Formats: sequence, C-alpha cells, structure tokens
Amino acid sequence: FGVSNAEAASPDMANERAQALSGQFIMDMHTHFLRDDTRLEGFVRSREAVGKAGWNPALVGKPQTLEDLKFANYFKEIFLDSDTKVALISGSPSEEPRDWFLTNEMKADARAKVNKLTGSKRMFAHAIFMPGMPGWMDAVDRDIATLKPDAFKGYSVGDNTNKQLSKHPWRLDDEKLLYPFYEKMVKAGLVNICVHKGLYPYSTTKAFPELVQYADVRDVGKAAKDWPQLNFVIYHSAFRFTGGEWGNGWQQFEKTGRIDWVTDLSEIPAKYGVNNVYGDLGQIFAQSTVAEPRLCAAMMGQLVKGLGADHVVWGSDAVWTGAPQWQIEALRRLEIPEALQKKYGYAPLGAADGLVKSAIFGGNNARLYGVPPTLRAEVQGDKLAEYKELYEKHGAGRTNLAYG
Repeated sequence: FGVSNAEAASPDMANERAQALSGQFIMDMHTHFLRDDTRLEGFVRSREAVGKAGWNPALVGKPQTLEDLKFANYFKEIFLDSDTKVALISGSPSEEPRDWFLTNEMKADARAKVNKLTGSKRMFAHAIFMPGMPGWMDAVDRDIATLKPDAFKGYSVGDNTNKQLSKHPWRLDDEKLLYPFYEKMVKAGLVNICVHKGLYPYSTTKAFPELVQYADVRDVGKAAKDWPQLNFVIYHSAFRFTGGEWGNGWQQFEKTGRIDWVTDLSEIPAKYGVNNVYGDLGQIFAQSTVAEPRLCAAMMGQLVKGLGADHVVWGSDAVWTGAPQWQIEALRRLEIPEALQKKYGYAPLGAADGLVKSAIFGGNNARLYGVPPTLRAEVQGDKLAEYKELYEKHGAGRTNLAYG
C-alpha cells in the first residue's frame, strides 16, 4: 500500500489526501441491503466477526443488529459514509421465498425512491433470475415489462443462501435452459448478465460437493463465445478462498502461480477469443485486501493482465462489510509489488486517480451501463450532494470501519 511516513504519523495528512480524491467518480455496481422482514441473522455475525477477531478494535463490543443491514443504514453507509457516487442494488434468491435478500420489486422500489430523492440517477437495480424454477421465464418477462431492471443477475449454484435447499443449479453454457433466456435479453436490450461465482472454499466444498461444479467458471467461456452480443460480468471474479482460507490462496499462488478460480477467469479471453467477460471485484477485494494483501495484489495483476484494465469493474459487496470507504481507500493505495510485476509480467496499477484505477472505479461500469458523461456532473450538484455536504459538516464524519 502506498502511504508516506508522514501520513502514517498524522491522520490529518491522510484525511487531506482522501478529501482531495473525494470527487472521484465511483460507480459501485454490487451492493446489498436486506428486506425489513428478513430472518438472515448470519450477516449480523459477519459484521461482528472483525471486532471479535481483533482485526478492527473499534468494533469490539459494538452491537450489530439487523437494522444495520436495512435500507436506512445502507443509504447512510453507501452514499454518505463513502465516496460512492452511483450504486446498483443487487440481491440473492432462494428456494425459500422469504429468504430472498430483496424481491425484484423491492429492488426496483429502492431504485425509484433513491433517484426521486436525489433528483439524478444515483441508483440502478438488478432483477434476479432463477433458471429451472417453475415459471422462471414468465417471471423474467414480467420483470422486463414492469420493473425495467438495469441488468439481470443469477447464482449458478442455485440457492446460495440455503445451499442445503438448492435443487436448481445451472450452467451458463446450457443451450437448452439458458440460451432462450439470452435471446430475451438481447431482444430487450439488456446486455449485462451478472453471475455470482466463487466464494466456495474447501469447507463449503466438503459440505456441498455436488455444487462445486457450478461455482467455478468452466461454463463461462463457451457462453461468452456463443453470445458476443452480451457481457458476462462474473461477480467476485470467481474468487474461491473466502471464510478465512486466504492463506490457502496465497500458498497455492506461491507454489503454482495460479489462484482458484481467478486465474481460470483471467485466461478465458485468450483461450476462447472473446472480449465480453468482465471481473467484478466484490469479495475478491474485501476478503483479501487487509487479510492477505499480497494475494489481493496478485489477483489484481492477473485480472488486469488477462481480462484487461477495461474489463475489471468495481463492486464492494457492501454493506456486508460496512461502508465501502475502507475498500475505496485500499484500492487507491494498492500497488502490485515490483517482484510480482517482474516475475509474472503484471502491469502496475498506478496512481489513485490514474487511468487504470479510474477505469476500475467508474469508467468501465459507466461504459457497461451506458452512463453518459453528463451524469458525472449531475451527481456533483444534485440533492444528495447537498445532503452529504451538510452531513460532513455537522455529522460524525466518514468512517473506515470494516465489518465482516
């Protein structure tokens, strides 16, 4: 991480640098909150974990509740406690209807609420699709017609929340099941297919070995080649080693130069001759940047080298890990060590506001979602910008607290 001795000794100097960069266009297309009637207490435990582990002493003894994972705190942590300018609200489905993070209608409602409040297009929304579920294609038609989602997102393992209930895993290259869905997307002009991949450490593999074949990226290349009209955005860049297994990832890289399944993803463009595969950061960044920054740097190097700096997109997976500002600050300061650059041919990530990081933070997502340059100016002067100015003047100030 690039930080001067003076900054380390004086938080005021670090804050001055952060303030100078606060206007940077950051488009976070991977965020979450939970519905009001949720019962998913596990995410509360995630926010407590860092405090209990001692990684963030400021969280020791700080109560975390489900309210921290609902809309009011989401709005605060995403838009007021971080430099995020535009966000996409995502979700996750389940075989059990009440365990959807949010229904597709709830996500569309949140998008409408935020954009009406701010007076500009600050929020985008996914619609979730579940291939193989009874009536799933009819649901897709309804969502396109009534909700007008900005993109669709799916979980190839089926029910990721309750894996023991998962009865409908699927593959992106299933010509019979998925290709008719792609036809609908092309016809509707919805060209971004977002897919949750990875987050399947050895412990999860042992518990649910039948789903691991759907969690990796073996199905991405053929689908991307067969559907050049679409963009396949692989969430978490298929990073496998979450849940405290970052050491496994680093050991694997040191021995082989590979990392499950990030390396596989980065090799798809060259292997299949495609340019429509993208790597979203999500937990690949949140789960490694502090716990094992060498692994984080190696993965960033692989993604930029294999996919291209214009095919790596910013997503924080907040608010599972608190306000995303700590991740923003981390990427601004992260650099690939020279030894790794020389050994593996990785290009440097460069300055916080340089070409590569600016593209990752916002430029690439803006291109994917057809955001005009005028929006960058609009968000600097909309109602939310006014609220944030007051918040920073009179509120508690920004926080780099990291949860989960």
